[in-house]
Parts: sequence; structure tokens; C-alpha cells
Amino acid sequence: MVRIIRLQIGLAVALVASVLTSTNSLSAVGAAEAARANPNIILIMADDLGYRELGSYGQKLIKTPYLDQLAKDGMRFTRGYAGNAVCAPSRCVLLTGRHPGHAWVRNNGEVKPEGQRPIPASEVTIAEVLGKHGYACGAFGKWGLGFPGSEGDPVFQGFDRFFGYNCQRHAHSYYPSYLWSNRKRVQLNNSPAVGGHDDFVADADRSDPRSYDQFKGQDYAPDRINEQALKFIRANKDRPFFLYYPTVIPHVALHVPDEELQPYLKLKWNDPPFTKKNGYGYTPHFTPRAAYAAMITRMDRYIGNVLNLVKELGLEDDTIVVFTSDNGTTHLKQEVDYDFFNSVGKLRGLKGSLYEGGIRVPLIVKWPGRIAAGTNSSLVTGLEDWLPTLADLIDQTASVPQGLDGISIAPTLLGKGQEERDFMYREFSGYGGQQAVWMGPWKGVRQNLLRKNNMNPLKIELYNLDKDSNESKDVASAHPEVVEQIRKLMKDQHTASEWYPIPILDN
Repeated sequence: MVRIIRLQIGLAVALVASVLTSTNSLSAVGAAEAARANPNIILIMADDLGYRELGSYGQKLIKTPYLDQLAKDGMRFTRGYAGNAVCAPSRCVLLTGRHPGHAWVRNNGEVKPEGQRPIPASEVTIAEVLGKHGYACGAFGKWGLGFPGSEGDPVFQGFDRFFGYNCQRHAHSYYPSYLWSNRKRVQLNNSPAVGGHDDFVADADRSDPRSYDQFKGQDYAPDRINEQALKFIRANKDRPFFLYYPTVIPHVALHVPDEELQPYLKLKWNDPPFTKKNGYGYTPHFTPRAAYAAMITRMDRYIGNVLNLVKELGLEDDTIVVFTSDNGTTHLKQEVDYDFFNSVGKLRGLKGSLYEGGIRVPLIVKWPGRIAAGTNSSLVTGLEDWLPTLADLIDQTASVPQGLDGISIAPTLLGKGQEERDFMYREFSGYGGQQAVWMGPWKGVRQNLLRKNNMNPLKIELYNLDKDSNESKDVASAHPEVVEQIRKLMKDQHTASEWYPIPILDN
């Protein structure tokens, strides 16, 4: 009898243990399913990539097969706009959802010995919003929004992992002595490092290609950054992740490994050396056209590595991919021949300008099964739209901070249709001081707000972009009522900034 009772007790314990094990397994499965309920998000931002420097946007000379395929697989925007006309303020707009009239950072501003003026802890970034909903957040590339250890350091702005350049000036070199891994410096195998603004040694023969070898290093920083981005994806494949990949390419200096350069050298373009006359510019290069094209192709390959890994891990259908640029092509023509590459097409302006060529950029978005493949959109959208859009796409609109300037473009992405925004605003205290407003087919522009010799600093130029996308004909005199609407928006949307004053607007 005792043996029977013991057997029954044993069976009961075994049954309970089995149930508990099964329950724990179900709980684990449920947790895993919950973790995968939200899509992964990969946001890639090129540095100074022009509107027409991808094959999918009409480029004929530079090979970008992975990004061209991304456009075939997703939605391509023809009216996507950077946050501003140069690096740091554009990134601030992207990460905080505030246009440049309200954003904390509105121009580049270096803080010695390394870094830029920081965004404060009070600013809420995309990473902070996504982190609240279980996302692992990593940033890989160029930061530019706060020097190491400041409130603006990426590890204090919602990112669990950072690897790359903290400082924009440091990022002028692709062969530096170190990169940042969270709060630690990681040494690279470049001895000596190649400075982004280095010049020839004395008595160098500038007609001899071997003289340019001094501007080549051993350890190409973008290789290391790409490796760490891939490692982050692998480490977080079982939970939702946000990969912010602000690549340094194709910002000058013209640094690229020889193996990437060779295919373009075989094309035998007329490619006179950039010799950095009078000491101005970045490091010299013997074949600058080939180098620039090779850099963009190298960037395309890094992006291919990311996309291929996502597919290999079976995450493709659960991953939103966004690709864009922080502003238009650089204006340094001797280094980057934007006419040769037709970098901005017929658009007016380049980096540093609020004319279309300086701020209209490629924008491609892919989400298999949710965003129709091979589609195009002419919706006017800016980088401030991505914080509310991503929150909308994961059904967390309640997490969006109040008072942002961005709108959700999720309806457009998901094929539901969307009303045109009332307006979009930009200002830039650099390059003489500028303002711009997009309103329906109209665009109003002010230039030279900070120039002392400007006889009419508040003059508004008006263009009808539907008829004149290259902004060649100022029609302000024919549409005074439109000019007045834009004038009012320019006044209302600008708030004074201690760090980025535009006195004629601030007073």
C-alpha cells in the first residue's frame, strides 16, 4: 500500500513538473513571439550623397546594385528632403522630429578637442522612443550630436551600442588611429593615421601616382563599422532592433581601398588629379572621379552586407529598411565633380544651400508584404517625419512627444493615401543665412540673411516646383498673396536660438 502511495505521489510530482516545464516553455515561446511582434528597423543615412547619385535615381556612371534593388523592392520617394543643408543639424532633425526652426542643433559647431555641440538630455530621440518598446538600439557610423561624455553622447541618447566616429571632423579621415566603441577608444591599425586634410610631403612629384600613396592607410574605418553593424544584427536577431547606420561615405576626403578603385580605373575616364592647390580642401587623390564613384559603390556593398544578413537570418519580412542622405552633394568641385556625375540633375544648389539640389535627397523604404514593391511617391516629406512615422508603424503613436514638427507618412507607405502636408519649413544659419518654405506647388526662399551687404535681406523668392523644379524663374511678383502666406510661416516657424542667431529674424 505504501509503495502504491509513493508511486502515486511520484506520478503526481512528475505530472506537476511536466506541466510546469510545459508552461515555462509556452511562456518562453510567448515571450519570443511578443518580442518579434514589432518589426526590426534599419535606418541608413549616407553622408553628402546627391539626389541623382544612385542608379534608381538616374545615375549612369556609379554602380549601386544593392540600393537599386532596394528601390525595386520598396517605395522610392522623389520629394524626400534632408533635415538641413549640412551634417549635424540634419541629423538632429532626423533623430528628434523637430524642424530647424525648433531643433536644438541648427548648424555645425565643433567643440574642442573632439565632437560637436550636444543635444541635451531633455531631447527625445527615435532611439529613446523605440527603446521603451523593447528595441535594442545601435548606432554605427558618424554621430556629430555631442562630444564624448556629453549629454549628447549616443550612449546617453537611447542607444545601447555605438561604434564609429563621434566627431564630424575626425570622420574626415577614413584611416584614423581610432574609433569609439560606446565610451572606449578602439585603436585601428593605421600607423601613422591619415588626416583628412593632409597635404603632400615636401618636394613630392604630383604627377607621379606613387606620391599619393601617403594618403592610403591599412585599416579602412568603414570596414570596421560595417563589421560591428552586422555583429549587432546577429546579437539581436531574436528581439526587435533599431539599427541606425549613418555611414560616413561619400563625404570627402577621397579615401577608398585600391581593390574598389580598380574597376573604375579600367573605364579610363578623363580624370585629372586633385592636387590640393594652395593647401585648400581634403587630401589629394590621383584619380578623384574614380575614387568618388568607388566610394559610393563601396557604401552600396556595405548596405548589401546588411540586407543579405537580414535575409540569411530569416528576418527580411519583419524588417523595415529606410535609406536616405543627410544633404546634397558637396560643392567642392575639384574633389567631387558633380557636373561629370550629374549628381543633382537639373536641380539648383549643392550642399549648404536650401535650394533643391542642396536638400532634396534619395529616400527609399522597404517592408516586404506591407509596402508595395516598385512604387514611387511624390509626397513632400522631411527627416523630421521619421520619428512619428516609425512610432506609427509599430502602433505606438502615444509614445511620440508632444509638439513635434514631423508627420507620420505611414499611410503613404502602406498604400492608404495621404493628404498633402500644409507646409514644410527649413532654416539654416550657415552659408549666409537662409530660410525656405514648401507649400503645395510653391517654394519660398530667402538668402543671405546674415550678409551685411544684402540690400533686401527679407526678400522672398518664389518658385512653382511643379513647373520649375530647378528654381530658375522667380515668380514672386506675380503671386503676392502666396508670398505673404510664406512670409507669415517664416516668421511663425522660427524661434530664436542662443547658439545659432539670425538677428534679423530674432528681433
